[in-house]
Amino acid sequence: MVGLITTDGCLSSDGRHIDITSKDSEFLETIKKSTGISNKICAKYNGQKQRYFHIVIGNRNFYDFLLSVGLTQRKSLTLGALMIPDKYFIDFFRGLIDGDGCIRRWRHPSNGREQWSMRIYSGSRNFLAWLVKPVKKLLLVKGRIHSQNEESTCFVLKFGKMAARIIAKECYYQGCLGLERKIKLARECCLSSVGWQRSKTALN
Repeated sequence: MVGLITTDGCLSSDGRHIDITSKDSEFLETIKKSTGISNKICAKYNGQKQRYFHIVIGNRNFYDFLLSVGLTQRKSLTLGALMIPDKYFIDFFRGLIDGDGCIRRWRHPSNGREQWSMRIYSGSRNFLAWLVKPVKKLLLVKGRIHSQNEESTCFVLKFGKMAARIIAKECYYQGCLGLERKIKLARECCLSSVGWQRSKTALN
């Protein structure tokens, strides 16, 4: 859940409450069941009147733990390196993908072959620059950071076809806690068998 809070979570200024927001209320229900919390899921709206759902967790110990790994209030543009133990990194990374990630499939315009990519978006380039390192170390794949717009207020860490498949296989294992539509996409990526070749982004 730390990965999801890193992307779709917010630490309140009272030093106790954590807000988790999602477009998918069923995903928040799954989190409730897996963690045993009974907090109510409520709807909220952004400036464009788009509806989202959120759950607020009040737990000072958990709040302090999130601070200890490197999360802060108003973290979107200032997030940097986090202290995530290697044995928990896979689950942390899946939370990032479920939150501000994208698993994309399309057809190549010239050869018609199925293509895949995986992307993580962030307002902090420093965070993505840190993320590249444990991904390379633990999953043996490389990604590249790009500016999402000319003002560089949004950055994207992009993984190509082979790397996306490896990440999907490792992060979305059987029985994992994750966003159902991304679990489905990850499994489809793993099952795809057309046009896979060695790539410089897949080190193993």
